[in-house]
Parts: sequence; structure tokens; C-alpha cells
Amino acid sequence: MQAAFGRYGFTAVLALSLAVAGSVRAEDAANQTWRIGISTIGDLKHPDGFDRFGYVNPDAPKGGELKLSNTGTYDTFNPILAKGEVATGVSSLVYDTLLKNAEDEITASYGLLAEGVSYPDDISTTTFRLRAQAKWADGQPVTPEDVVFSFEKAKEHNPLYANYYKHVVSAEKTGERDVTFRFDEKNNRELPNILGQFPILPKHWWEGTDAKGKKRDIARTTLEPVMGSGPYKIASFQAGGSVRFERRDDYWGKDLNVNVGQYNFSTITYSYYGDKNVEFEDFRAGNVHFFQDNSASHWATAYDFPAMKDGRVVREEIENPLRAAGIMQAFVPNLRRDKFKDQKVREALNYTFDFEDLNRNLAYNAYTRVDSYFWGTELASSGLPEGREKEILEELKDKVPPSVFTTTYTNPVGGEPQKVRENLRKALGLFKEAGYVLKGNKLVNAKTGEPFGFELLLSNPSFERTVTPFINSAKKIGIDARIRTVDASQYTNRVRSFDYDMIYGIWAQSLVPGNEQIDYWGSASVNQPGSKNYAGIADPAIDELIRRVIFAPNREELVATTHALDRVLLAHQYVIPLFYSRAQRIAYWNSLARPQELPYYGLGFPDVWWSKNAAK
Repeated sequence: MQAAFGRYGFTAVLALSLAVAGSVRAEDAANQTWRIGISTIGDLKHPDGFDRFGYVNPDAPKGGELKLSNTGTYDTFNPILAKGEVATGVSSLVYDTLLKNAEDEITASYGLLAEGVSYPDDISTTTFRLRAQAKWADGQPVTPEDVVFSFEKAKEHNPLYANYYKHVVSAEKTGERDVTFRFDEKNNRELPNILGQFPILPKHWWEGTDAKGKKRDIARTTLEPVMGSGPYKIASFQAGGSVRFERRDDYWGKDLNVNVGQYNFSTITYSYYGDKNVEFEDFRAGNVHFFQDNSASHWATAYDFPAMKDGRVVREEIENPLRAAGIMQAFVPNLRRDKFKDQKVREALNYTFDFEDLNRNLAYNAYTRVDSYFWGTELASSGLPEGREKEILEELKDKVPPSVFTTTYTNPVGGEPQKVRENLRKALGLFKEAGYVLKGNKLVNAKTGEPFGFELLLSNPSFERTVTPFINSAKKIGIDARIRTVDASQYTNRVRSFDYDMIYGIWAQSLVPGNEQIDYWGSASVNQPGSKNYAGIADPAIDELIRRVIFAPNREELVATTHALDRVLLAHQYVIPLFYSRAQRIAYWNSLARPQELPYYGLGFPDVWWSKNAAK
């Protein structure tokens, strides 16, 4: 499951099970039990008929404006395509989903468009019952036909959805307000939950015509303001530069328990910037109200300005959103390029990266080196395999690297001249084993004489400061390493078509990994444009471990299998792990207000925040 955050205390006695938490109505004609929501771990926190989420302020004033920023640009309001840059906010503000995540529970969702969800014990199907009052902005009801249309088009036009819902073979209307999804395998415990996550689109609108009489095409990008069922509408925009959302007073779901205390700003405007420094200057000037700072050095040095000193700007480091998020941030070589197919080459590149020097000189020692694809969670492997994890790996003994049984994964350690020299010597030794030699000051293929080099593709100049030390280190051993920074649109298109040697990539994991693992490193996604298999991984053992993760019958088995998957991914040296922080750094103008206690697993931003100016 994609990263979703919720409060959960991990105990050995809790099984991985779908929660039954009250019924919308006892049984329908088909003798189905209807539930108000789903929790993939443990029980739902809230019972049938609950008033609101505990982390909201039910008395939050409505009104005021929120000005936000984004780096890059956008060229479409179509939320489901794997092409173009969709404007931020369209999916979350304009469109509703069947279920809504609770930010104080892990992988727990409650009915939004759907008033109830039902599934049999073997989880071979899932049925959602839509709320009778659910309406599109034009007043027409949200129907099962809309849900089926949205699902089929999402799978057809976006490889992420195609992989995520790979085991969902059909969606069909099965009642006046019911839609049923059928699966090709049983007991996939996360499918009922993740089916509540995709945006539901109005079929009649997308199959209709625009103001000029031109027929709309959901397979194409569009800058026509789209219509949804959500709390906001697109009020105005400047193509690629800004988009302004306006809260709908006629929003059908404004009084639902899952929406109480939320969507408080009258308008939300996103402005787009090509330069991060210009973006920050606009924040300093008060033209942007909220800024998330991803640079430790910038965080340490850039806030000495009057509004910060006199308290008009607030700074916080908040760990909530990362409490249940496993992170892998890395330099990602593209194995679709022959030069990176040899594991020794990829391992050698790890020896050229001096994290300790970078962390000290550029980041004020604010970061920790990532050493797991599920870093920061209980799903991260450590030490040598034991118990059930070892049994799982032994069942695949002929397909996994032998080192998974004998060697604990560790990253090289630098930071001192002697250690750096030794690491570079090890890198050259690995390159030699892979068939490369130094000739003069160039690393070349011993047989062909072809120089070894790569281009690291970036989307923003702000990353260059972090990447340059790695590039310079690689050059010390004769590698023709280069940086190429392109605009956001070109970067997106090149990444979607796997047109790069190496990128700066990141994957976020929840505590319940599942179908998205296929999209991340499954063979099925390796040649699928738009997938997140950035490294180009295609390995039978990894495919089998992904399958076992998806169909793990209980929490214990899921954790053991994920440990095994993590260990095999690390053993193949697919990426050069980077670093991360366990807290998000945010700064905001004090015209914004938030609940004293944020949701345990999230910022609740902007949904549960409000404007102090709203009451004036």
C-alpha cells in the first residue's frame, strides 16, 4: 500500500486483518455485511456513527486565503494520465474518492463517496455502496457507472494504476448504488482498502463536450477546468504559472463526519517557480504562506530575516508524517543501460560516495544514511536473517545472492582522507573485476577501450549542490561523470520513458507494503513507461517475494517477507543509498493556525488548518 499514515501501536498479538467496525445496515438482499471503513492492520479506531476525526478542530473558522508554492510547472488538469504535469491540488481538492484515509491510524479508511464497503471472507470481491446524497458540482448524482468508468480509464492510461490494481480484473454495477470489483486471486488483504483511493471522475462530463462544442478526451491532457465532486473547484489559472481553487459552498459532503473541521480556507492558490531561491524569497515576502524546507543547510542559515525574528514566521520540525513511512532515497543507475548491468559496477559507485563529508560540510550533520528500502520502520532488515525470514530466503536459495545469508548490508564509511582513499581503491578494484582499467586518467573497458561514464539527470538546480561532491569523487578514479539539469516537463518525460543514465530518486513505503511493490521493482513494470521501476529491476526471486508480500496471511509473515525482500534488493546493489531526516521542516506565517495536536501520522495540511483572518 502506498504511504498512508495512522495511529497504531505494534504488538505481537495483532494480526493483519481487515477490520469490521459497525455496519451501515445489517444486511442487504444478498446477505452482505456492510462496514463503514477498512483497516488493514488491527481494528478501526472509530465506531459506526462517529462524529469526527479526533485531530480536527470542529469549530475552525471558514474563510481566508492560503497561498502555496510549487517548483516547476503544470500543463494539465487531467488527474489520471501518465503524461503531462498535473496541477497540484486537482486530485485532492476537486475530486473525492470512495474512502478517506484517517491520519491518526495506519492504513485505515472511512467512507467518503461510499457509505459502506463489503467483501466475503476469501476477499475474492469487494463491493462499495455509494451515498445517495453524493453529487457532482453540476448537481448530478455520483453513480456506479462513474466509478467503473474511472477505474477502467485509470488502468488503461496510467501504468501506476495498472500495476497497483493488477489483480482487479473487473468492475461492474451490481445495484442501484453498488459497484463490485472482482479479483483474479483470493485473500489479497489490501485490495479492498486501496480501491478506495483512486479519484472518481464524472463519466458524463468527460464524455461530453466543452464550451466550444469540442468532444473531451480523457486520454489527452487538458487545461479546461475539470469538474469534480470534491470540496473545491478550479476558479482561475494562468497556464503553467498558477492555479486558484475556490471552496464550494454547495459541496455535498461538507457535513460528513470524515470532513468535519476540514477544508477551511475559502481559496487555495498554488504558484509555480522555476527557481527554489525565488520561491523562498516570495515566502519571505509573505506572498507564500507555507514552505517545506528540504535542505538542511538552507534550514540552518536562511531564516535570519525580520519576520522570523519578530515571530510572524513560525518554524517547526515535525516527525509525524514520517512515523509510519519507510524511505529509500538514492542515486539510481538505470540497469536498462549495459554499463550498469554488472553488480560490481553499481557497488563500486557506492564506494565513490562520501556521505560523511557531505553531511558535515553541506548539511550540518542533520542527516542519517539510508541503509534499507524500508528505512526507519520495523520492516527494515538488519543483521543476518533469522527465523521465518531465513526460512523464506532458504526456499529461494537458488535464486537469491548467497551473501544474503552471510553478510549484513552496510554502506561504505568515509569522512576522513584515509577512509576516502581506501574506498576509492575498493571502487577501482570492483571496476577491475567488472572488466575496466585505468588508462592514463580515464577508466575504460579493458576489451573495447570505451570510457566509462554517466550522466546524472536532475530536475532542479537546487539538487546540484548535493550531487556535485559525488560527481567530483567519481572523476577522481577516471569516470566521465556529468550533471544534466533540465526543466520539470522534460525531466518528467525522460523519467517516464527511462531515458537517463542515473537519477536522484525516492520511494516512500507504508507499514503495509503490497501491490505498489510491483510498480517499484517487479519484472512486470520494468519496460512499462511511467512506472516507478526507475532502476530497471527484473529478477525472479524479487517477483516471488513481492507476490508473497502481497498475499501474506498475517502481520508476522508480512514483516518476515518484507525483511527478505529488503535484504535481496540491498544485496543486488541496485542503488547508491543517500540520506534522510526523521522530521519534516516547515515554516509558515502566523496568519495560519492549526490544531494543537496534529494527527499522529501526518501534518493535516492544508485540510485541518485554517486562517486566523477568517474570523475578522
